[in-house]
Amino acid sequence: MRRELPIHVLVETHGALREAHEIARLPWVQTLDFGLLDFVSAHHGAIPAAAMRSPGQFEHHLLVRAKTELVAAALAHGVVPAHNVTLDLKNAAQIGADARRARLEFGFLRMYSIHPAQIRPIVEAMQPDHTEVAAAAAILLAAQQADWGPIQHAGELHDRASYRYYWELLQGARLTGVALPEAAERAFFAARPPSAA
Repeated sequence: MRRELPIHVLVETHGALREAHEIARLPWVQTLDFGLLDFVSAHHGAIPAAAMRSPGQFEHHLLVRAKTELVAAALAHGVVPAHNVTLDLKNAAQIGADARRARLEFGFLRMYSIHPAQIRPIVEAMQPDHTEVAAAAAILLAAQQADWGPIQHAGELHDRASYRYYWELLQGARLTGVALPEAAERAFFAARPPSAA
């Protein structure tokens, strides 16, 4: 039996960013990881050192372009985009803020940590919002009752396109430890334990 080896690719040069789509298409690639510090260094001083930390890492135009291109390439090929580490080792508020910006503003689905104190703030910041989880559960339960046809929820139309979005949201919530409404847990996950993505 042939064993598949999961590959995480660190994108930290101009060339790797330019070829992100081709890299993401390769067999066994699971993540494209952004390497901020090396990427900044590769710009020969055109990006200031302040962009190696927040808020610069989320605001400098060359970094915004690089991060959005990496995320777009990863998601286009079913690969997980992973954000770079934060330099702040123990400030939970800053670590969480960086992870939240990476997730909400850029679409990163994971973020690397370099210190044990960073893990919990990253996981919590990457979790879906509880209000959105509750709405996702209500929409999917109503859709199930309608045999997955179009429905109306809170005055808005929902169909298979939004169902896919909310299904992935529920799965992500469950994987990161967010409690689902009991009816959704029973209806969609009763016989399936959570597993890592």
